[in-house]
Amino acid sequence: MSATPPSDLLKTPLYDLHVALGARMVPFAGYSMPVQYPTGLMAEHKHTRASAGLFDVSHMGQLKLVGADAAAALETLLPVDVLGLGLHKQRYGLLLTDEGTIIDDLMFVNWGDPATTGETLPRAEGEGPGPQLFLIVNGACKAGDIAHIHARIGQRCQVLPMPERALLALQGPQAVDALARVVPGVEALVFMTGAPFAWNGGSLYITRSGYTGEDGFEISVHASQAEAFARALLAQPEVLPIGLGARNSLRLEAGLCLYGNDIDTTTTPVEAGLNWAIQKVRRTGGERAGGFPGAERVLAQLSGESAPTRRRVGLIAKERIPVREPAALENLDGQAIGQVTSGLLSPMLDQPIAMAYVGADYAAIGTEVFAMVRGKGVPMVVSAMPFLPPRYHRG
Repeated sequence: MSATPPSDLLKTPLYDLHVALGARMVPFAGYSMPVQYPTGLMAEHKHTRASAGLFDVSHMGQLKLVGADAAAALETLLPVDVLGLGLHKQRYGLLLTDEGTIIDDLMFVNWGDPATTGETLPRAEGEGPGPQLFLIVNGACKAGDIAHIHARIGQRCQVLPMPERALLALQGPQAVDALARVVPGVEALVFMTGAPFAWNGGSLYITRSGYTGEDGFEISVHASQAEAFARALLAQPEVLPIGLGARNSLRLEAGLCLYGNDIDTTTTPVEAGLNWAIQKVRRTGGERAGGFPGAERVLAQLSGESAPTRRRVGLIAKERIPVREPAALENLDGQAIGQVTSGLLSPMLDQPIAMAYVGADYAAIGTEVFAMVRGKGVPMVVSAMPFLPPRYHRG
């Protein structure tokens, strides 16, 4: 997963727990992370779909933007509605280059101003007064993201990394039952909302955003309490530890992009099919249209004025042959038309599924293409995503 020498790898606060649980540890995003436990990827995947799986995602970056101008400043970096986000509401965002391609995808929450809400929120070192936004960015991108955000808007608000915080994700249809026994009150949260909670004298911030496409929770906890909190969750009868392998397979079934595979600095939001992440207010004709990096290109693609020449699509194989990245795609005439970016044998569908970029002429649902596997073409059909419907709790 990365070429970092084992001796240079970072450890999350749960490293010793992973080892004690028998995890197979691999390098990922500069960390030593569990890819699977003795039960294996397939069992972990199916357990999360049926019950509740606990993921360590502490390698991801957590940071705060603090100050009266924080929301307006963040809007200059993202093609999304930040100013209109309600208190403790969460939104998906995309950091863009000046060419309109994706630096990273992230989640952010409006924490409001603690001076007016009276709430006790996790604090960052050096935090000043004023409204707050809480951001979670990808682990492999976090250093670059923080540097980018600081360089672009660090004069308008405080940009405060929170390396002292661990991050856990509890996912699955029984996650709410398990978590509510440990942290009463979380059952009141609905999809894409969050709230502060207290646990054993420490502060938690919990969102319900379905990291894997399942109903589930992401929990920010101080590193000093992370192992005790994880053990409290693992003591619940529904919960098993789950590794990165099942994370990838769950997210692919849910049609969720994996940064570095399915989106990166070569792809625009429209090419990636992430139009839904750009709210009306930021589109052409909207109240705060444009004003973000690469806006001219992104808005032209969005309106169809300059439609992208390639699209991200879902694929299902017609034969039971797994198709993995970076398999080349060809049309019926043997011409190159694209490339697979993620692929596997779906544990729930028992069929090979994949995400890929193809020329725009081949993006229609039902189009037949061929993935080249060991020199032979595997017939695949462009299919709607997600491959499995999400089970988010919307109240």
